[in-house]
Amino acid sequence: MDGDPKILTEPERLALAAQRPVTLVGLMGSGKSSIGKRLAARLNLPFVDADTAIEEAAGMTISEMFERFGEAHFRDGERRVIARLIDGTPKVIATGGGAFMNDETRALILERTISVWLDADVATLVDRVRRRGSRPLLKGKDPGAVLTALAAVRNPVYAQARIRVGSKPGPHHETVDAIVNALAAANAGEAAR
Repeated sequence: MDGDPKILTEPERLALAAQRPVTLVGLMGSGKSSIGKRLAARLNLPFVDADTAIEEAAGMTISEMFERFGEAHFRDGERRVIARLIDGTPKVIATGGGAFMNDETRALILERTISVWLDADVATLVDRVRRRGSRPLLKGKDPGAVLTALAAVRNPVYAQARIRVGSKPGPHHETVDAIVNALAAANAGEAAR
């Protein structure tokens, strides 16, 4: 019938979802890298982990940057690298947990990409970060207390992302499916304007 939304085939939905650069934001442990890799593969797009790109540009690990130069220096380098990554080419970019907190970085992400907030509860985050011991903000601290405090400050800022998807324990493909559906809907909405 006229006026009914067209039902998309899977290839059409994936093509629609992959039209613009996608930036994943959220707290450490929300799955930005692991889900981002799967999302990029599903959309047949390149995947870039901003933290890896920062380490390559600096020639040292993020932990070393924090120790040698402090968080402010790291955040400035992070902003410059993310600005370089957001070149208009469709790709999936996983950002570090604090990247979206920088006003300039956030404005660039919101203006030139479709931002997706991977929102996870603190218990899920704690479970995930315990598997990886190289998080500078957690060094020598209780992960639950740190993540609870970070969530209180950062979640209202992450809420500015265009799309919000719950990152729950369980199969990553469910989260990827939710992101693909939300991206296709967002891009279809833009095309209809």
